[in-house]
Amino acid sequence: MSSTAGQVIRCRAAVAWEAGKPLVIEEVEVAPPQTNEVRVKILFTSLCHTDVYFWEAKGQNPLFPRIYGHEAGGIVESVGEGVTDLKPGDHVLPVFTGECKECAHCKSEESNMCDLLRINTDRGVMLNDGKSRFSINGKPIYHFVGTSTFSEYTVIHVGCLAKINPLAPLDKVCVLSCGISTGLGATLNVAKPTKGSTVAVFGLGAVGLAAAEGARIAGASRIIGVDLNSSRFEEAKKFGATEFVNPKDYNKPVQEVIAEMTNGGVDRSVECTGHIDAMISAFECVHDGWGVAVLVGVPHKDAVFKTHPMNLLNERTLKGTFFGNYKPRSDLPSVVEKYMSKELEVEKFITHTVPFSEINKAFEYMLRGEGLRCIIRMEE
Repeated sequence: MSSTAGQVIRCRAAVAWEAGKPLVIEEVEVAPPQTNEVRVKILFTSLCHTDVYFWEAKGQNPLFPRIYGHEAGGIVESVGEGVTDLKPGDHVLPVFTGECKECAHCKSEESNMCDLLRINTDRGVMLNDGKSRFSINGKPIYHFVGTSTFSEYTVIHVGCLAKINPLAPLDKVCVLSCGISTGLGATLNVAKPTKGSTVAVFGLGAVGLAAAEGARIAGASRIIGVDLNSSRFEEAKKFGATEFVNPKDYNKPVQEVIAEMTNGGVDRSVECTGHIDAMISAFECVHDGWGVAVLVGVPHKDAVFKTHPMNLLNERTLKGTFFGNYKPRSDLPSVVEKYMSKELEVEKFITHTVPFSEINKAFEYMLRGEGLRCIIRMEE
């Protein structure tokens, strides 16, 4: 593979030229990696809601033309200067956030919010020189969250790549590089339900179902799924959900409904919608004395969380999490091993597969709310 090392690679990429318009498969030039950078051959990528959100330009500062994509699996093609822990041929998962291993956050056992490589949705260039590694006819095409996996080759900071077991099938474990790990880790690393406990999960999309899967792995006795779309309930049973609540079916706050179902409240709750009302309900539905609520969903920028302080004084705990509290380089390899040991089931998250040339179908599925994860095969 390293015959291309040090050279510009021409390959196909799905370019977003403007907001909300179908991606166009273009031939792009991908420059060699610079210091602390790695060029990766992407084999499989999947579509996450975050890609769609920024493609629709609902995010803060729209930036086009851009190559989206951040949930993927690939193989290292070449490495830049200073890269010592990856070599050509290594199997990697790119991650939208990173781990420099040097900053206070990386050195803390409690945090995964790296100062250098924390997610930045506004930046469309590489940190090293403030330039893009992608171009068409000499004109730069911008990066997205440091990964840009909707390209056959991409350049990524070494701190945003998790080196994984080469025996792990990349067409399956690629979904662990974002949403699934976010939900799974929110439960296992932050909520930490004990065996036999009760857990409520708000929002039954891919992240919420991963949170339910975490509760199943932890041995929770009751996993209550909460969603405004009752058609999601049947699917959620595969992920351990035992009961369902649709807030629309009741004329009182859903936290009161859950408290009545559970003799005072659940032991743990995980909120995966980002809607402020769901966040408040998730907190207020946990049991006093020991209940813990974990917020995963990203709210509207003007949202305000309101609850009575007595809810906290009565010994309820409210926590937030980012990427399931996993440090990408240190912790993701072990999540892949959970899949390899059959403790974690990943296949049930994958509902569609399309070739790279039909990547816009993946967007259509997500916009219609069909399925969970659509795998995009780079090799036709």
